[in-house]
Formats: sequence, C-alpha cells, structure tokens
Amino acid sequence: MNLRHLFIGITWLACITGLRGQVTEATFGDFAGRHIGPARMSGRISCIDAEIKNPDVVWVGAAGGGVWKSINRGTTFKSVFDEYPQSAGTIAIDQNHPDTVWVGTGEVWTRNSVSVGTGIYKTTDGGEKWEFMGLPKSERIGRILIDPVNSDIVYAAVLGALWGDSEERGVYKTTDGGKSWTRLLYVNPSAGCAEIAMEPGDPSVIYASMWDFRREAHTFRSGGPGSGLYRSTDGGTTWDNIHNGLPSGTLGRIAIAVSPVKPHYLYALVESEKSALYRSSDRGSSWEKMSDQYMMSDRPFYYSLIVPDPVEPERIYKPGTMLWVSTSGGKVFQSPSVTGGRYHSDTHALWVNPANNRFMYMGTDGGVYISEDKGNTWRFVESLPVSQFYHVSVDNESPYNVYGGLQDNGSWMGPSRKPGGITNSDWKNIGYGDGFYTYADMTEPDVVYSQYQGGRISRSNYRTGDSKYIKPFPGEGVGELRFNWNTPSVFGKKTGWLYVGAQYLFRSKDRGDSFERISPDLTTNDPSRQQQEKSGGLTIDNSTAENNTTIFTVSESPFDENIIWAGTDDGKIQLTTDGGKNWTRLNDAVPGLPAYAFISHIDADNFNKEGAWVTVDAHRNGDMNPYVYYTGDLGKTWTSLATADIKGFCHVIKQDPVNPDLVFLGTEMGLFVSTDHGKIWVRIKNKVPQTGIYDIAFQKRECDLVLATHGRGIIIIDDITPLRHLTREVLDQEFAFLPVRPHYFPSGMGSQDFPGDAEFTGTNASSAATVAYYLKKRHVFGDMFLEIYDSEGTFLKKLPAGNRKGINIVRVATSIDPPKVPKSPNILGEAAFGPDYPAGKYTVKLVKGTETYPTELILSDSPDWKHTEADRKLQRETLMRAYALLEELASVDQKILDARDTLKKREATARGSALKKTKSLIAVCEEMHEKISATQSGEGGITGQVRLRENIGEIYGAVAGYPGKPADLQIRALDNYTRQVKDFGERIENMIAKEMPGLIK
Repeated sequence: MNLRHLFIGITWLACITGLRGQVTEATFGDFAGRHIGPARMSGRISCIDAEIKNPDVVWVGAAGGGVWKSINRGTTFKSVFDEYPQSAGTIAIDQNHPDTVWVGTGEVWTRNSVSVGTGIYKTTDGGEKWEFMGLPKSERIGRILIDPVNSDIVYAAVLGALWGDSEERGVYKTTDGGKSWTRLLYVNPSAGCAEIAMEPGDPSVIYASMWDFRREAHTFRSGGPGSGLYRSTDGGTTWDNIHNGLPSGTLGRIAIAVSPVKPHYLYALVESEKSALYRSSDRGSSWEKMSDQYMMSDRPFYYSLIVPDPVEPERIYKPGTMLWVSTSGGKVFQSPSVTGGRYHSDTHALWVNPANNRFMYMGTDGGVYISEDKGNTWRFVESLPVSQFYHVSVDNESPYNVYGGLQDNGSWMGPSRKPGGITNSDWKNIGYGDGFYTYADMTEPDVVYSQYQGGRISRSNYRTGDSKYIKPFPGEGVGELRFNWNTPSVFGKKTGWLYVGAQYLFRSKDRGDSFERISPDLTTNDPSRQQQEKSGGLTIDNSTAENNTTIFTVSESPFDENIIWAGTDDGKIQLTTDGGKNWTRLNDAVPGLPAYAFISHIDADNFNKEGAWVTVDAHRNGDMNPYVYYTGDLGKTWTSLATADIKGFCHVIKQDPVNPDLVFLGTEMGLFVSTDHGKIWVRIKNKVPQTGIYDIAFQKRECDLVLATHGRGIIIIDDITPLRHLTREVLDQEFAFLPVRPHYFPSGMGSQDFPGDAEFTGTNASSAATVAYYLKKRHVFGDMFLEIYDSEGTFLKKLPAGNRKGINIVRVATSIDPPKVPKSPNILGEAAFGPDYPAGKYTVKLVKGTETYPTELILSDSPDWKHTEADRKLQRETLMRAYALLEELASVDQKILDARDTLKKREATARGSALKKTKSLIAVCEEMHEKISATQSGEGGITGQVRLRENIGEIYGAVAGYPGKPADLQIRALDNYTRQVKDFGERIENMIAKEMPGLIK
C-alpha cells in the first residue's frame, strides 16, 4: 500500500474517532449526589482549630468527611474542602491572618479503616479557594505549626505511610509560604513524625516525636528503634535526642505539648513497656515521671494527644477513650465531667479557649461537642453529616428506607425523603458496635438484620424490641471460627438465602434460625496471619480489626443458586458451581492479582450466568493501585479493567440491574462509572466528594443509586434512568432525549417542625417532573428552550433549557399558576399554589436554534393513592371549580375597586346631589370589597376577618390537599359561595351600567 494513502487512512480514522462521543466527566452533566446525612451520630473527628481572637470561628477536620467551617460557634457548618481528598490530618489557622488556614491531609489516628491524604493545602480567603502546597507523597500529616512572627515559616509533621516503608517521613519546613519544603529530620523508612510542638515566645525551639510503626492486614506494631523524642533550638537546622529520664528500651508513640503559660514545661506521653506521662521543666534536658495511671496506656496508636490548659499551668487534658484532666500538673487524672459527660467515647481533638478556658471544642468518634464549663457538660453539634458507613441497603417501602452500619456508631435506618427534609430524628438506631451489613427483611417490614464487628449478627423487630442472635457457631469437630472485623452477611441474589463467611461459608434458608456449612476453609489458613492476640506491638490491641484469613465477600448468581463466588481477605478468589460441594480457586488465571490482598467485593453478573465483577484492595500491603477484574466464563479467563483514570484503591463494584454495560465502582477517592462494560471509567464529581465509597445499592422502583460513604454519610443519586440509556449510539448523536423514571405526583402530609438552625437536614429529591437529554457539545449560538403542550396540543408554558455538554436535566413544575385572588393586605396562603396538571400525556418540544425536538412527558397519579377514578375526577372538577371561582371573585373585586377609584376621582369635582350620590356609591363599593376580602392587616395574616375570599380559599386548599373525593359539605359550600360571587358580580355590573353613567361623563 502507498505510504501516503496509509497515512491519509490513519488520519481519517483518527478524525472519525475524534468525532465519536467520548465519555468524560462532562458527560454526566447534571447528575448530582443528594446528601441525606445522617448527622445524628455524626462521625470521627480528627482535628479542630479555632480563631483565638474570635472563637466563634472554628474549623473541623473529619477522618473521611473533609473540612468544615463554622462562624457561629458550631451552630451551623459549611463544607469548604469538597474538591479535595476528604481525610483531614491537621488544621492550622494563621492566628495573625485568620483567613489563612493550612490543612494537612491524611488522618493520623491509624486504625485499620483510616483513609489517606495527598499532601498539604492552604487557603488565604477563609476556605473559598484552596491551593495545593506540596508534600504529595506524605500520605498523612499529623501537625502543622506556623511561626507566630513570620507566617511564611511553616513546619509540617509528616507521619507518612501506614502500610509500608516510606522515605517521605519526617519534619518539613517552608520559609516561603509553601512554595518549597526542606526536610529537617528523618530517622528511617518506618518511623514518621507523630507530633511537633513549638515553644511559645521562642519559635526557634521545636520539639518532634518520631514513631516507628507498621500496620498490616493481620497485625499492628507500635514501637521500634526509630521512635524517639528530639529538640531543635535553631528552627530545625540541628536536633538533639532528649531521652534523659525517659524509659530505656523500645519506645512507641509519643505525644508532646508545651504549656502555653509556662513555656519551660514540656509534657511527653510516652508509650513504652509501662506507658506514662512525663514532664520536663528544662526544655527536655531532664524528665520527671508524673503519672502511669491506666489511661496513660489507653490505645496509644489511636489516642496520642496532650493538651495543657492555656490559663491554668497545672491543668492538663488527656483525650482517650474518655476525656481526662489533671489539676496537679499531670500527677493524677480524673474525669472533668461530674454532673455531665454524655458525649461519644473515643476523643481525638481538643481546643481550649486561651481567653476563657471554660470554653472548649472536642472531637470524638461521634462528632463535635462543645463545653462551656471546663468539660463538665457538653453540647452536641447536630449539623455535621460526616458519618462513616461501611454498607448500605434499601427496602421497598414508599418512601423507601435506607439501612447501613457505621464506624463506631452502630446500625441505623432512615427515610430516603420526607416532607420538609430528613432530620436527625428521622433516623432510628437498630444495631450496635461498629455497624456493618444491615438489611430490612423483605417479608416482614419491621424485621431488620444488623451485624457488628467479628461476625456478631442479630435479627430484630425494631418495633417490639425482640432480637435474636444468629451468628453461626462451630459444629462438633470444628475448631474456632474466624470472622473478619467486617464479616460478609449477604442475601442471595436469586434465593434470598442468608450467607455468612468465616473461614468457611455458611448458608441459612430460614433467616438465620439454622445454618449449614457449605465449604471447606477457603483461605490460606496461614498460622502466621492468625496471631491477633499478640497484635499491637508495645500495647496489645485486639478489637478483631486485624482478624485475617477469613472470607470477606460473597455473591450468589441471580440465575443459579449453585453458583456462588467468594473472596477472602488473604487474596483468594473461590467458586462453586454445585452449591458448595466442590470449590475451585481461581487466582492463577487472574492477571496481576496481588498476593494476600483483600478481595474487597465480588458481584455476580446480572446478565451473564458465568460472569462476575471483582475488586481487589491491596492498600494494606502498601499498594495503593486500583485492581478491577471481570470474568465471563466462570473464572477461566479474566480481564483487568483498571485504568489510569481510576483514583484510589477499590472497595466495591456493582453492575446495574437494567443495563449490562453500566457499572459503578467505589474507591477510596470517590465514585467511578463505566458505560461500556468497564473499558472506560469516569468519576462522577457533582456533589460526590473524594471520600471512600464503601458500598452501593440500587432502589429498583425509584431507579436510584444509593452510596455508603465512609465520611459523608449516605448519598443518593436520584433516577439513573438517563445513565442507563447513555449508549454508544446516543453518545454519537448531537442531541438525544434520554428516558427518565415515571413521574408521580407527590403524596404525603407536610410537617410542622422547627428544629432550629443547628440540626442537619437531608435534602429531598425534587418533586418536579424531569426531562433529560444529551448534548454532544455545549450549545452556544441561538435560542434554546423547552415548550410544554397538553394532550390536545394547547401550549402551557415555556422553560429555559440547559445547554451544557453531556446530560442535562430540566425540572418541570407540574402545576399551573396559583389562582388570582381579590386584593388584601394579607396573603391567602391556601391559594398560594396552583393545581397540578391532570395526569396524562404531554408533549415537550426542545427548541435548539433552528431545530425542534419533540418527546413525551407522562404525569401519573401517585401509586400510594387508593382512590377510585370517579373520586379523582370529582376532586379535580371541584378543585378547578374553586380555582375558577377565586379568579372570578378577583375579577369582580377588581371591577369594584376600579369603580370605587373612578368615583373617588369624580368626588373631587362633584357638587350637590351628584356629590351625595357619588359618596353613596363609593360607600357601596367599600362595603362590597370588605365583604369580599379581609381589609385589615395582621401578624401572620391573622386579622379575625373571614370574608368570601378566605372562605373560598379554605375550600380550595382543603380540596387540593386531599386527592380523593371531596367532602359533601365542601361541595355544597362552593354552591353557596358561587351564588354570593354571582350576586356581587351582578351588583357591580348593575352599578356600572345604570348608576355610574349619570355621574361619570
């Protein structure tokens, strides 16, 4: 072939490819997450800072829920960090320039489910805009210190990687406001900087604690040769080890703090064989042991914080499982709460007001609390929706309920929508501990299943309180069962049978009343990975969080109950095709499968009996890469679906139950979507932050996608029907309408509730009908709008149309304008809205420049309505009759007012009998207007005057508020009011026709 022709052909193919619609972030256009909370139990808070001069301004960093700012002492909060990774390690306000705030990402309370960060960020305008300031491989930053004299000098304590070695650890310093960084202190690849402190009054004196640690999937080690305490007196240029008087031997995590009122007092909470609090009065040259009470060894990896009081030199706080305080310089600790103390356990952050040490902010595993009496009593902040879900499920109620288990906050259920929004009180606690898998029973709506750490499962009736513990136990001849901290407890896609995984797979066909074991040990059964009783290093810590060599994910085929997939937390993918009699390990066929990684999720294909989707999470091996696989032949061959577009290690993958090519992937950095069976992945960004997406559920009736996030609660993406129809053929068109779910008129009562501003309220889905369409490119030139027509072709309304590239969603109000009503100083609230359009088929025309595209819009009565067609017809007729009567009365009243005004003009020039007659007619007009409408103004519209306008309005509102047959007296009252309106109309027409012409010439 001629090379010139070959080049032309390649160029032509490239051009054609370029013309094809490409799936990008813009493609998903108007698709957005809807946050429903909850904030009732909030979530883990990792750090807090507040302005010293104005402590009403407080900044809060969440473990996986981002950074939040309050300007009213915690009454309301605003999320200010949504575009960035949501794990906060530390926050530092530049107290000389309070609009300048630094955030170090990556939580440092290093539990098994902790997230990761991507460096350090800064805002100079109070959180409106952020700038990345470096340290991208730091993974977790524990403290930021700002020089009080020179704001361009900043220190950062980089703890570094949790699951592997890292050369990025240590103490860093910038002298140019973050443009460049210099590492000042480094020990070894396994020891990071856990804490830094600066001496008040002398910013050249810096203290740093280094911590040698390592977490693995099956164990944790705190302590090693790299742990130690250091001091610099020259701004970090040189460092001295300051261990004189501290314990010899191996050290673990060390918390340090300098007294703000006695700068020569340096405190160190030292993890060792006998953990204790030490104090130095000479900048660390020597140390005195102050206390070795039991709370000094309280989970040092998780609670490593000392907070000296900024006013009283002998008062010092020690956050831990509970908050402790010493008034003797650290010799004796006790609870500061005497008459109070009802706060969530596990305290991680504490800020004490230097101007008023009675005022404190505290961050716990359950949110933020505020004390105004030195920690005796606490007020819970109810507006921070940073809950950390592990799993989510939904039921089929209307509205449907959402179920899920949370980190350290039990299991909960709440509605997907509610009139007025979803409040904290709408969520019900239905399980305990660290909550994981939670479900509603599909046959008994009051029965729920909830599971907490270590495989502890209960089946409960949340109305009666009955609860049955249904965790499987070993049978005769079977050793101890091993359950993962997050034990899979799932219902079969085809059968609804309950599967529970230990090292063996158990199956129940009677809702947990009995179980049968249907597998051998499916794990490696590696004894070296079963030493959890020794986990913790210097301080033994065995909460089942390090349990390993267990089954972690299970999925039954929706076509054949004998096909069951199982994945383990030590890297095994197993399959049975005969209901558990025989199992096959599939690892050897999986390309690039990392050894000993968590098989984090398996989803049996919804369309291919032999297919399955798999995610693998290797981050516990220090490998942060995404791993995603698909097999279509029962695991004989596998395709890797991981691409460079996927960010974060992978938690869950779910294939859409309607469109086989539509797949959703949850990673530590957000939600990713593929519309082509996993070939191309794109992140949905709109109101879905970069937080861990741990689980995904589909609500089939509503076509909703429900996300369990580990930091931002539950997020719902309403109606994914348009996504399901985003085919290659659609993507290649310049314009295409996309189907949406059926629209039903909303049902349900409103609510009268005034919770104040401090409580979070989850948003509802829009009650408007929707029209969705795809634009291959943004519409720039020419008009673009929608026109709505009824079934007879009558034009109803014109609406602006979205013109963005990708999916556009236009909300169409399904009601006509409110009726015109007679004039009054008061609003007629009952008639402040218009009637819904009647159910039926409508035509939508999109006008785009010179092109017009038609489609149908179908409005349907709510399926919750149980009224007959005849009753619905009568309701509609009565409502429209009341509507027309209000408009007729408004017209009559306007004629009366116009006549009055005309007569008043004549009054100025009339004389004699003409004047007398004019005044008489004016009085008649005033009398009629007063009988038609309330003329006195009143607070909230309450005047005591009930006139014809108000009476008809009351009927209108009553009939509109009930979709069934109106009451007989309502209809008869309308008959009466119709006669009254007619009478007023005849009277004013008679006046205008017969009495006014002789006066008005």
